[in-house]
Amino acid sequence: MTPYALTVDAGIRELRPADHLLHTLAAELALPEGAFGCTHLVRGERPRVVLSLTLPSEPLQRTALERLTALGHEVTLGVPDPVGRAVLYPGAASLTGTLPVGDVLSRSAIDRVTVLGTPEPPAPDTPLATRDHVRPQWQDGVLVLTAMPAAGGTLVPFEVPDPTPCCADH
Repeated sequence: MTPYALTVDAGIRELRPADHLLHTLAAELALPEGAFGCTHLVRGERPRVVLSLTLPSEPLQRTALERLTALGHEVTLGVPDPVGRAVLYPGAASLTGTLPVGDVLSRSAIDRVTVLGTPEPPAPDTPLATRDHVRPQWQDGVLVLTAMPAAGGTLVPFEVPDPTPCCADH
């Protein structure tokens, strides 16, 4: 990743609205394919989800900072932590349907796929049913997608697109 990063604190408390805002900002700012947009959980007395944008150049960073500030967002330089959950990244739009793991790696910025409960990476021909929702995370400077086994020898991303809220049946 490049050093041209911004953190946007819009006071969001949940991931889905944060994902939506990232997509909205990417469209409004006309972000290039090389941009990354991540969510970061902030704990403490004011828990929330902040966004980071990592851009390929200093002029883009400066323009984004000016435009986001003009829109009323609280914006700071840099990223809040090194473990963001990537929502926008090169190749993300091509990760739809069911794809072999090798295609996921070759089509996107994802560096590695890991499978819960197994020490070895999946074979490149292992099918991954993306559910059109692929959210890898930065781990030690590498973008890693965590997957889990599913029916029929396929994998699915660990994060589900529409999680059931805690205590939904109460």
